[in-house]
Amino acid sequence: MKDPKTPPNEKVDQLQNHTTDNADQKLTTNQGLKINNNQDSLKAEERGPSLLEDFILREKITHFDHERIPERIVHARGSGAHGTFKLNKSLKEFTKAKFLSEEGKETPVFVRFSTVAGSAGSTDLARDVRGFAIKFYTEEGNYDLVGNNIPVFFIQDAMKFPDLVHAVKPEPDNAIPQAASAHDTFWDFISLMPESMHMIMWAMSDRAIPRSFRMMEGFGVHTFKFINDEGAVHFVKFHFKPKLGVHSVAWDEATKISGKDSDFHRRDLWEAIDNGAFPEWDFGVQIIPEEDEHKFDFDLLDPTKLIPEEEVPVQMVGTLTLNRNPDNFFAETEQIAFHPGHLVPGIDFTNDPLLQGRLFSYTDTQLSRLGSPNFHEIPINRSLNEVHNNQRDGHMRQQIVKGKVSYEPNSIGGGCPFQAMMKDGGFSSHNERIDGKKIRARSESFVDHYSQAKLFFNSQSAPEKQHLQNALIFELSKVTIPAIRERVVGQLAFINKDLAATVAKKVGVKVVELKQPNGSIPADADPATLQSPEKEPSTKSSEALSMANTVKDKIESRIIGFIMENGVKAADVKSLQSKLEAKGAVVQVIAGSLAPVKADDGTVFEPKHSLTSTASVCFDALYLCSGKQSSDNLLNEDNKPGTLLFVNEAYKHCKAIYFGNETDEIFKASHVNDKKHDDPAIITSDNKDSDAAFIKAIANHRVWEFEKERNNPA
Repeated sequence: MKDPKTPPNEKVDQLQNHTTDNADQKLTTNQGLKINNNQDSLKAEERGPSLLEDFILREKITHFDHERIPERIVHARGSGAHGTFKLNKSLKEFTKAKFLSEEGKETPVFVRFSTVAGSAGSTDLARDVRGFAIKFYTEEGNYDLVGNNIPVFFIQDAMKFPDLVHAVKPEPDNAIPQAASAHDTFWDFISLMPESMHMIMWAMSDRAIPRSFRMMEGFGVHTFKFINDEGAVHFVKFHFKPKLGVHSVAWDEATKISGKDSDFHRRDLWEAIDNGAFPEWDFGVQIIPEEDEHKFDFDLLDPTKLIPEEEVPVQMVGTLTLNRNPDNFFAETEQIAFHPGHLVPGIDFTNDPLLQGRLFSYTDTQLSRLGSPNFHEIPINRSLNEVHNNQRDGHMRQQIVKGKVSYEPNSIGGGCPFQAMMKDGGFSSHNERIDGKKIRARSESFVDHYSQAKLFFNSQSAPEKQHLQNALIFELSKVTIPAIRERVVGQLAFINKDLAATVAKKVGVKVVELKQPNGSIPADADPATLQSPEKEPSTKSSEALSMANTVKDKIESRIIGFIMENGVKAADVKSLQSKLEAKGAVVQVIAGSLAPVKADDGTVFEPKHSLTSTASVCFDALYLCSGKQSSDNLLNEDNKPGTLLFVNEAYKHCKAIYFGNETDEIFKASHVNDKKHDDPAIITSDNKDSDAAFIKAIANHRVWEFEKERNNPA
């Protein structure tokens, strides 16, 4: 476990106006006037009318009435944390960005994770893309990398972004459904947009229901440019790979977590940092020389495509660590303003048409949400550098600039502030030659919409393919218009015919093969008349695209439920608990009630949960604690339904379950009692080195390969 008392970056701490607790502080108005009664408004006699002159009441109510700002149109539901980025290997050869040039350099960051479609009050466990946005407070100014946990996107051109979001948001006639893509308008749009099919494979996969923000990847999505001191250009893709591995929950589990704890991801991130289990990611780059731009069988500027790691390996060069929770959610996590156009020298844009549209959209939305062009002066958004320019005034201006001058060039102010030369760190856009006619069209190199969708599907393990198929069936079963379901199935046939056939059967339509033109399909088109060729993927499969190949040797910050009752064997509990905590896991006691549990040797264990106040879906693994008396108490009339529900549900969701000494009756009464297969995640006391076997099973995350058998016990 890491030390939770690690001091924050002092400069960022000062920048963001953190205050300390002070027992001598007195309640005041916003003008600093001390208040001696905050309980009663000013009245004419005790039962008389309230007086308009009560300026203290008016100030308090007015502030309250204006405390809410417009939520983000997308990514409204989010959580964030402070941390550091450390460069482990210099990229000076490729970029002059200082925070990527000096080996060992540490840069303070704030990271915000989010869902995309739902409102701020929706659940953390929606099936959805997750935002992964990072603000680097560099010595050259703020740099924002505004990415997702999926490396591609639904659309190729920003012109279609409003249409995509309108389609996935609640339908305008009845505002249903919230935080869900399983409805008519979303799939209508998708069925008519072949370019979305690669992203659909990702969005219907387990990547869209992560176990934790700490256990998902981050991607820059777009191709960017690196520019070095000599002006040489390389294309670059950004990656963040979690040290804990990439892990998900089951869909059934996600729906239940939403009911038991809709703040599951937010709480998980907060508690991990609070406990000193600081989340970490390896930062990597895929770098492509400028002269190799056209060597791939896809276009580097197409945001619906990724670069297979087998073709361009990811070079790991840094570490991202989150080590401090926000002090105030609204002031920091809500008011932070990201923008892909916040650059530093050495990093530049490409002509990706989706990225180009984002460069306009983000400033516009911050003006709407935060109400002022001075949003950069909000503490969480401030640059570590002093800001010197000739901009003045505006709503909520905070910086007080002395003197007469608010223009450039000037002589009254001595010409200050001066333009910065490139050698002094002045930003200069890549001197790219541009020569062409104005045209509204899509490049022919963007036309292949299926090769990488196939690549992703082919790369999935058997359980992942099954989950993806089930997700499509669930989502399309919510679509009420048969023609839409038919069009989607027709799209799936270009990716995998067996997948299309299975989904078609379950959603009650036939597979009508669509032969599609470039671009989108007309809504009234006859599927039999549409035609265009398929391309085979250059790489049949990619190990990097399957979660089956992720890190499976860590149990740090995993939540282990110890189910016990009076009479539990204290020695066994303490022994296993010490082994788990030594590996960084978190043990939480669950009992029939919140009353203290008395062990066989007189030790008292304080339950954090009761069997009715939580559920197995909130834990990574379960230990049925040793002791016959404890086991009998867990099977008494009051506790038996809750105990067996815990065990059977964890079993259904492929989790590790450890039956301690003398818990045979619980084992026999549960669905786990099917021993026809050798399930490595079911541990009993007669297992050789059972404690070690349990730890190994937790690290493996789940035994998805036994999902079918676990869901159909004998």
